[in-house]
Amino acid sequence: MVFDSPEALAAALPAGRPLAGLDLGDKTIGIALSDVRQTIATPHALIRRRRFTEDAAALLALAAGRDVGALVLGLPRNMDGSEGPRAQSTRAFARNLARLTDLPVGFWDERLSTVAAERALLAADLSRARRAGLVDQVAAGYILQGFLDRLGHLRRAAGAGGKGGRDG
Repeated sequence: MVFDSPEALAAALPAGRPLAGLDLGDKTIGIALSDVRQTIATPHALIRRRRFTEDAAALLALAAGRDVGALVLGLPRNMDGSEGPRAQSTRAFARNLARLTDLPVGFWDERLSTVAAERALLAADLSRARRAGLVDQVAAGYILQGFLDRLGHLRRAAGAGGKGGRDG
Protein backbone atom coordinates (compact mmCIF):
# COMPACT_ATOMS: atom_id res chain seq x y z
CA MET A 1 0.00 0.00 0.00
CA VAL A 2 1.23 3.50 -0.85
CA PHE A 3 0.85 6.25 1.76
CA ASP A 4 0.93 9.89 0.69
CA SER A 5 1.63 11.52 4.05
CA PRO A 6 4.31 10.81 6.65
CA GLU A 7 1.57 10.58 9.28
CA ALA A 8 -0.30 7.86 7.39
CA LEU A 9 2.90 5.91 6.77
CA ALA A 10 3.90 6.26 10.43
CA ALA A 11 0.61 4.67 11.49
CA ALA A 12 1.33 1.63 9.27
CA LEU A 13 4.92 0.97 10.41
CA PRO A 14 5.81 -2.27 12.15
CA ALA A 15 7.81 -1.88 15.36
CA GLY A 16 11.28 -3.32 15.72
CA ARG A 17 12.16 -3.44 12.03
CA PRO A 18 14.44 -1.16 10.06
CA LEU A 19 13.14 1.15 7.36
CA ALA A 20 14.71 1.71 3.95
CA GLY A 21 15.07 5.14 2.38
CA LEU A 22 15.37 5.38 -1.41
CA ASP A 23 16.78 8.08 -3.65
CA LEU A 24 15.57 7.25 -7.17
CA GLY A 25 17.95 8.58 -9.77
CA ASP A 26 17.96 8.06 -13.52
CA LYS A 27 20.94 5.69 -13.37
CA THR A 28 20.97 4.47 -9.77
CA ILE A 29 18.84 3.93 -6.69
CA GLY A 30 20.54 5.01 -3.48
CA ILE A 31 19.49 3.04 -0.42
CA ALA A 32 19.80 3.89 3.26
CA LEU A 33 18.68 1.78 6.20
CA SER A 34 17.57 2.71 9.68
CA ASP A 35 18.29 0.93 12.91
CA VAL A 36 15.52 -1.26 14.34
CA ARG A 37 14.47 1.54 16.72
CA GLN A 38 13.81 3.65 13.61
CA THR A 39 15.89 6.60 14.78
CA ILE A 40 19.15 6.70 12.77
CA ALA A 41 19.63 6.41 8.99
CA THR A 42 22.82 5.06 7.47
CA PRO A 43 23.72 5.01 3.75
CA HIS A 44 23.78 1.37 2.73
CA ALA A 45 23.84 0.41 -0.96
CA LEU A 46 23.45 1.45 -4.55
CA ILE A 47 21.46 -0.35 -7.24
CA ARG A 48 22.34 0.36 -10.86
CA ARG A 49 19.07 0.96 -12.69
CA ARG A 50 18.14 -1.33 -15.55
CA ARG A 51 14.47 -2.17 -16.04
CA PHE A 52 11.77 -1.76 -13.43
CA THR A 53 11.38 -5.52 -12.91
CA GLU A 54 15.12 -5.95 -12.26
CA ASP A 55 15.31 -2.85 -10.06
CA ALA A 56 12.30 -3.98 -8.01
CA ALA A 57 13.64 -7.52 -7.63
CA ALA A 58 17.01 -6.24 -6.38
CA LEU A 59 15.36 -3.78 -4.03
CA LEU A 60 12.89 -6.31 -2.60
CA ALA A 61 15.66 -8.91 -2.17
CA LEU A 62 17.67 -6.39 -0.17
CA ALA A 63 14.58 -5.48 1.87
CA ALA A 64 13.85 -9.14 2.62
CA GLY A 65 17.47 -9.84 3.56
CA ARG A 66 17.48 -6.93 6.01
CA ASP A 67 13.93 -7.56 7.33
CA VAL A 68 12.90 -4.06 6.26
CA GLY A 69 9.49 -2.96 7.54
CA ALA A 70 8.73 -0.13 5.07
CA LEU A 71 10.12 1.82 2.13
CA VAL A 72 10.42 5.62 2.13
CA LEU A 73 10.95 7.12 -1.32
CA GLY A 74 12.32 10.59 -1.80
CA LEU A 75 9.71 12.65 -3.65
CA PRO A 76 11.47 15.23 -5.84
CA ARG A 77 9.20 18.26 -5.51
CA ASN A 78 10.00 21.57 -7.15
CA MET A 79 11.20 24.36 -4.85
CA ASP A 80 7.70 25.87 -4.86
CA GLY A 81 6.25 22.55 -3.63
CA SER A 82 4.67 21.58 -6.94
CA GLU A 83 5.28 18.22 -8.56
CA GLY A 84 6.84 17.86 -11.98
CA PRO A 85 7.67 14.89 -14.21
CA ARG A 86 10.28 13.43 -11.81
CA ALA A 87 7.80 13.39 -8.93
CA GLN A 88 5.21 11.70 -11.15
CA SER A 89 7.81 9.12 -12.18
CA THR A 90 8.57 8.45 -8.50
CA ARG A 91 4.87 8.04 -7.74
CA ALA A 92 4.54 5.58 -10.64
CA PHE A 93 7.56 3.61 -9.34
CA ALA A 94 5.93 3.46 -5.89
CA ARG A 95 2.58 2.27 -7.28
CA ASN A 96 4.27 -0.43 -9.36
CA LEU A 97 6.46 -1.51 -6.44
CA ALA A 98 3.47 -1.70 -4.09
CA ARG A 99 1.89 -4.25 -6.44
CA LEU A 100 4.86 -6.56 -5.78
CA THR A 101 5.11 -6.33 -1.99
CA ASP A 102 3.08 -6.03 1.19
CA LEU A 103 5.58 -3.54 2.61
CA PRO A 104 4.17 -0.08 3.29
CA VAL A 105 5.55 2.46 0.80
CA GLY A 106 5.59 6.18 1.48
CA PHE A 107 7.17 9.45 0.44
CA TRP A 108 9.38 12.10 1.96
CA ASP A 109 9.98 15.49 0.37
CA GLU A 110 13.55 15.26 -0.87
CA ARG A 111 14.11 18.90 -1.79
CA LEU A 112 17.80 19.72 -1.39
CA SER A 113 18.76 16.23 -0.16
CA THR A 114 21.21 15.76 -3.04
CA VAL A 115 22.68 19.23 -2.44
CA ALA A 116 23.13 18.39 1.26
CA ALA A 117 24.70 15.04 0.37
CA GLU A 118 27.12 16.65 -2.08
CA ARG A 119 28.14 19.26 0.51
CA ALA A 120 28.76 16.59 3.13
CA LEU A 121 30.90 14.59 0.71
CA LEU A 122 32.84 17.72 -0.29
CA ALA A 123 33.44 18.47 3.37
CA ALA A 124 34.80 14.94 3.75
CA ASP A 125 37.33 15.85 1.03
CA LEU A 126 36.44 12.90 -1.20
CA SER A 127 37.54 12.80 -4.82
CA ARG A 128 35.00 13.65 -7.53
CA ALA A 129 34.80 9.99 -8.62
CA ARG A 130 34.28 8.80 -5.05
CA ARG A 131 31.61 11.47 -4.45
CA ALA A 132 29.77 10.44 -7.62
CA GLY A 133 29.62 6.85 -6.36
CA LEU A 134 28.29 7.82 -2.94
CA VAL A 135 26.00 10.80 -3.49
CA ASP A 136 22.80 8.79 -4.10
CA GLN A 137 23.39 6.63 -1.01
CA VAL A 138 24.08 9.68 1.14
CA ALA A 139 21.03 11.46 -0.33
CA ALA A 140 18.96 8.38 0.59
CA GLY A 141 20.32 8.76 4.12
CA TYR A 142 19.17 12.40 4.23
CA ILE A 143 15.74 11.38 2.93
CA LEU A 144 15.34 8.61 5.48
CA GLN A 145 16.72 10.69 8.36
CA GLY A 146 14.21 13.43 7.58
CA PHE A 147 11.39 10.91 7.78
CA LEU A 148 12.81 9.35 10.97
CA ASP A 149 13.05 12.76 12.63
CA ARG A 150 9.40 13.43 11.73
CA LEU A 151 8.47 9.95 12.99
CA GLY A 152 10.18 10.66 16.32
CA HIS A 153 8.26 13.93 16.62
CA LEU A 154 4.96 12.16 15.87
CA ARG A 155 5.71 9.50 18.47
CA ARG A 156 6.66 12.06 21.12
CA ALA A 157 3.49 14.05 20.39
CA ALA A 158 1.37 10.90 20.69
CA GLY A 159 3.05 10.02 23.99
CA ALA A 160 2.54 13.52 25.39
CA GLY A 161 -1.09 13.50 24.26
CA GLY A 162 -1.81 10.49 26.45
CA LYS A 163 -0.63 12.35 29.58
CA GLY A 164 -3.07 15.20 29.23
CA GLY A 165 -0.24 17.71 29.47
CA ARG A 166 0.31 17.24 33.22
CA ASP A 167 3.58 16.45 34.93
CA GLY A 168 2.39 14.11 37.51
